[in-house]
Amino acid sequence: MRLSELIENLETVEVTADPELEITDLVSDSRRVTPGCAFIAVRGYETDGHRFIPAAVAAGAAVVIAEEPPEGVPYVLVEDSRRAMAVTAGNFYGNPARRLNMIGVTGTNGKTTTTNLIKQILETALGAKVGLIGTNRNMIGQEELETARTTPDCLELHALLRRMADAGCTWAVMEVSSHALCLDRVYGIRFAQGIFTNLTEDHLDFHKTMEDYAAAKARLFSMCDTAILNLDDPWCPVMEERAGGRVFTYSARYDRADLTARNIKLHLDSVSFCALMTGKLEKMRLGIPGMFSVYNALAAAASALCAGVELDRIAQALSQCRGVKGRAEVVPTNTPYTVLIDYAHTPDALDNILDTVSEFAKNRTVLVFGCGGDRDSAKRPIMGQIAMERADYVIVTSDNPRTEEPEAIIRDILTGVEASDMDTPYEVIVDRRRAIARALEIAQPGDVVVLAGKGHETYQIVGHDKRHFDEREVVFEALKAKA
Repeated sequence: MRLSELIENLETVEVTADPELEITDLVSDSRRVTPGCAFIAVRGYETDGHRFIPAAVAAGAAVVIAEEPPEGVPYVLVEDSRRAMAVTAGNFYGNPARRLNMIGVTGTNGKTTTTNLIKQILETALGAKVGLIGTNRNMIGQEELETARTTPDCLELHALLRRMADAGCTWAVMEVSSHALCLDRVYGIRFAQGIFTNLTEDHLDFHKTMEDYAAAKARLFSMCDTAILNLDDPWCPVMEERAGGRVFTYSARYDRADLTARNIKLHLDSVSFCALMTGKLEKMRLGIPGMFSVYNALAAAASALCAGVELDRIAQALSQCRGVKGRAEVVPTNTPYTVLIDYAHTPDALDNILDTVSEFAKNRTVLVFGCGGDRDSAKRPIMGQIAMERADYVIVTSDNPRTEEPEAIIRDILTGVEASDMDTPYEVIVDRRRAIARALEIAQPGDVVVLAGKGHETYQIVGHDKRHFDEREVVFEALKAKA
């Protein structure tokens, strides 16, 4: 690709490089530089890419895109290299997002399940090939790929969208995190739909206030043709205010919504309700328990409606949808008690899963949970208090401590535990493997043992090390040792 094609539609301050220069690759990591590539120097929160320009030049970078004029190499000077990376990444990979119907889902909770439901509905009802980008996996049709974060950086994202387009995908459904929106990872992409699930306290270490967090989420709705919003969430007006196109609402409370759930029934292993919209009524069933499943189903149904799928086809497809690993996942233990794994790692998510379990638990709810290190510490005591108020027995343990001491994280949690008015029995077991074994040891017939926080993750991050830790395996090992 010629440099002129790479920087097409890019706002530049100065260009000293030959527009006919042939560019072989585009990178932002100096360790990945190969001769003839373009190196983008991006200012990050932990380091500044401009520091690595000499290393990139030494490795053979043909041109540097930066906010400061570099020495000894042709360059493209820009005001914002992060946005420049988004634009050039799109150009380098042939702007694949323009060939796809892009659906972005944002919100604190429900993104993963909602994106998966949308994918399954579009595939079943339209026979479409759909790409998926999410927290625990990326998919091209039925091909599953590993993923490192909720929303990939610009270079990874456009490379992945290129693969999807080349493979024949006509839709791409992706989770769009607040970090991704703030860091311009999806800058320049036009979404056919933007979907808002809900907003509860999370990531305040990054956003500082709920108002800033909401404003970050709301950016998506200025980038989409149709904004699909949860009318029941108090932050919905903020999202609607930023909407640049059509607004479609869904609700489990208000008839004024475009799509409303009525006659809601919560079952042991599923939810059912009547989906109501102007002139249409259809019975819906989703085989995932809990009230939050009603909202996820509504969001997915609203998306399909806006994609042109009839309500009866949506109902039929939804009844066939499968749940997501680590989201209210029941482990097949063949025991007189139930073991359930859920990704709940925020106060609202923990409250939701415990509320869900209370709907079908025949005896006690035994909760094993911790909080991640190097993340919003303000939520730790809140989650401790929720645990005491909603569970019948609590085991506080470690999650992904990262660079924090596990004991320090647990002390923060115990602040909320001890502030609770409830006399719920609890114990502290720092080692998560031992904590799970202890929960299974004390489990009684009819109990539901909830392992919260890890969900789909099959690892534990201690320091900077990612260690294998699959809770399903841990459960089976503990049961085998117990037997």
